Amino acid sequence: MKHVIFMAWRYLGFYWGKTVVLVASISLILFLPAGLHVLVEQGADVLTARAEATPLLIGAKGSAVDLVLSALYFRPPHGEPMPHREVGRVDGSSLAHGIPLHLRFAVGRQRILGTTLDYAEFRGLTVDRGRWFAMLGECVLGSEAARALGVDVGDHVLSAAGSAFDVAGSFPLKMPVVGVLAPTGTADDEIVLVDLKTAWVISGLAHGHEDVSAAEEGDARVLRREGVAPQARTNTSNVAPEARPTTNVVASASVLSYTEITPDNLDSFHFHGDPADFPIDAVLAVPESFKASVLLRGRYETGEAPVQMIVPAEVVEELVDTMFSVRDWVLLGSLAVGVATAMTAALVFALSIRVRRREIETIQKIGGGRQRLAAILGAEILFVIVAAIAIAGMLTAVVSRFGEVAVRLVGG
Repeated sequence: MKHVIFMAWRYLGFYWGKTVVLVASISLILFLPAGLHVLVEQGADVLTARAEATPLLIGAKGSAVDLVLSALYFRPPHGEPMPHREVGRVDGSSLAHGIPLHLRFAVGRQRILGTTLDYAEFRGLTVDRGRWFAMLGECVLGSEAARALGVDVGDHVLSAAGSAFDVAGSFPLKMPVVGVLAPTGTADDEIVLVDLKTAWVISGLAHGHEDVSAAEEGDARVLRREGVAPQARTNTSNVAPEARPTTNVVASASVLSYTEITPDNLDSFHFHGDPADFPIDAVLAVPESFKASVLLRGRYETGEAPVQMIVPAEVVEELVDTMFSVRDWVLLGSLAVGVATAMTAALVFALSIRVRRREIETIQKIGGGRQRLAAILGAEILFVIVAAIAIAGMLTAVVSRFGEVAVRLVGG
């Protein structure tokens, strides 16, 4: 038997090019359905776990899938923002607690999440080093975001403008990194966490200016001073009216909005408008109980509000069903390709026997019978199949080990 194995091994080694092509083709055909099955199963588990941990989501009417992917996995939001008063509407119902989510901006490829510390408590986030943000303009990074950006506590990150055409609204904000979150193995590792008001500052809804009212004459920051006519007090006695001269200072273009918030200029930052009208992208509603969840959903389903309330688990379940349907079609296609590959491999072996006619005749002349010849050819085929199965198994094991990470990278 060892002579049969030796002859088969030597033949495959001599024609190594043909052997490599056969092994690679068969191993890929075996790996594709197995690897795809493992990848889809792990992707479904990842999607389902985070969706089931999120009770309810509120967002502008539109695609429920876009809302879930944006609020749960921090994809760029495509829907219209909604007013912050929706958080108050949830809190005022006494049925749930609302957590605002603002997702319009990013630092590099890492999404900025403007919210409150209630989000960290809800997700169970903890600071690995540093501290939570305590002042306007500070940020806390997820573990993967800190690694991707190459920064740590004490460094600064710069937000990206909301749009290439947004020349009058949002502006880059230089934010100090005051903390880095402990790894969670979820999408929260990829975020730049800031206070909701900081996200509004980036939106251009708040700004600070230099104080030029006390600037001296000749200061380049002062364009001109405009005097206002004196105003007289109401004369209720024989005392002469007292004039109150005032002056308006018109600043030049050199007085720019701050791009960094510090303790020195913090007091100069102020918001314009009603915060209830300020934009957010979603509200994460945490109901008090299952009954409260049903009652709250009923209010949104029967109302005329321009927003929608969805159950992320239901949306993700539909998405997963679609994934499984696509997987089944791909597996069916892989089966057809596998049959074609097996037929091609059989043809290759059949043609190789015809090409090796003189070699076979030599083996027969030196005493090799038909059984010995068949054993040699069978051993060659067995070596190829075993090698292909081993490679396909190793590739499947790699996907099983790192598939979840790949799913988060692709989803994130």
